Amino acid sequence: MQSKRKHVDIFTDGACKGNPGPGGYGAILRFGSHEKELSGGAPSTTNNRMELSGVIAGLSCLKEPCDITLYSDSKYVVNGIEKGWAKKWRANGWRKSDKSPALNKELWENLLALLEIHDVQLIWVKGHAGHPENERCDALAVEAACRFQ
Repeated sequence: MQSKRKHVDIFTDGACKGNPGPGGYGAILRFGSHEKELSGGAPSTTNNRMELSGVIAGLSCLKEPCDITLYSDSKYVVNGIEKGWAKKWRANGWRKSDKSPALNKELWENLLALLEIHDVQLIWVKGHAGHPENERCDALAVEAACRFQ
């Protein structure tokens, strides 16, 4: 049976000036011919936090459950979802297999909740390799990070 949900493409990237340091994220949402750009950041953060924040920002602004193709250059984000790491960490009280604490618990909790609403297919793209939307998201993320320097 064909889905009646809207299909949205989301492209995201995160950046950090130092790790930790000032950081930013960028996201592009595309529905048909409509496109929306988002960005934000924090004065003291990490690259992984900004990668997660970009995905969360993109998914959070959707007003109804959608079918999503999400493009990210973050193996941390893609593997955290596709390989089930985040769900395993949650099931283990936010501990990794080596019993060390899983980082960014509150962001992963937020993302896992959003993934229950939307049907998301994640696609890893190589960063800084000429992918136009990834390059634009990187520019948005760097610009956002610079606002905190």
